[in-house]
Amino acid sequence: MLRRVCIVLCVFSLIATAAIAQQAPAPPAPAPGPPPTGSGPYPATIEGDPGLSGHTIYRPENLNAFNQKNSLPVVAWGNGGCANSSTLYAPFLAEIASQGFLVVAIGPYTPGATSTRGGMGGGMGKGGGTKSAQLLEALDWATTENKRQDSKYYLKLNPSKFAVFGHSCGGLQALEVSPDPRVTTTLVMDSGVVTPGAMPKIGMPPGGAPKVDAPQAGAREGGAPKVPMGGAMAIGKDILQKLHSPVIYINGGEKDIAYANGMDDFAKIDKVPVAMANLDVGHGGTYSQPNGGEFGRIAVAWLKWQLKGDGTAGKMFSGESCSLCKDDKWKFEKKKM
Repeated sequence: MLRRVCIVLCVFSLIATAAIAQQAPAPPAPAPGPPPTGSGPYPATIEGDPGLSGHTIYRPENLNAFNQKNSLPVVAWGNGGCANSSTLYAPFLAEIASQGFLVVAIGPYTPGATSTRGGMGGGMGKGGGTKSAQLLEALDWATTENKRQDSKYYLKLNPSKFAVFGHSCGGLQALEVSPDPRVTTTLVMDSGVVTPGAMPKIGMPPGGAPKVDAPQAGAREGGAPKVPMGGAMAIGKDILQKLHSPVIYINGGEKDIAYANGMDDFAKIDKVPVAMANLDVGHGGTYSQPNGGEFGRIAVAWLKWQLKGDGTAGKMFSGESCSLCKDDKWKFEKKKM
């Protein structure tokens, strides 16, 4: 009997691993040196805030250029592996901030911190204890700061222009909160909801599977075990029908472990504008390259178009002659745009 139980537990462990698309390598650590400041017109700084101690803020260092007419849209970021540190993504996030955005990333600010995998690397589902709700906490905080007269952000932010995005498991966190009516756009990066039926079906012994105290033991009816992702997060394809604003997937091509799931998401989204951009770099993306590399370039253009109404930036994605459509480095598809 004990041998049988052990066999079943091993099978469930394998299924759970498949269900989260297995743990993937994290992006390479950024090169040592001073903190990145981005290439935009507003050199970025990285800091914490006592009012939002569980997050790190990437913003233009000089806020004097911003006011109600030239305000900072708010962008909330979730890390790969749902880890509690954004250090690996600093070049990418600083680049976005330098283009005139307030970026609020999950994970507390640690001055002088070196790159860390947060214990989980860039895995699709092995979470670092963070929750998708922390993305919305960023917007709540920004909304309050924009109204608080003694805040350095007073009347300098635009919380009505709000994007959520993230890498791998962080991308699933972004999708999970995207039905919130305050979300203006979503960027899902090296990610996609796990496709139902992708895991092998295993016949259960009489009386069902043995009970296990581990989180992976909770099984969905008629399906594979339910695997918590980043603070017990588990979402299904039904989330795609709840999207109400434009979404872009930026993935690493066919060698990206999220490729099949992301492409299936793209095929199923039919109510909102959606784009799929693939660069043949795998699951680690280009986040740690100077200014976030190609992923940084694409994300900045999308955010400028969606949150700032920048028509020039929008030409990268819209129309039959969109520049990304003709870029040999990228495989680009779109619907409803």
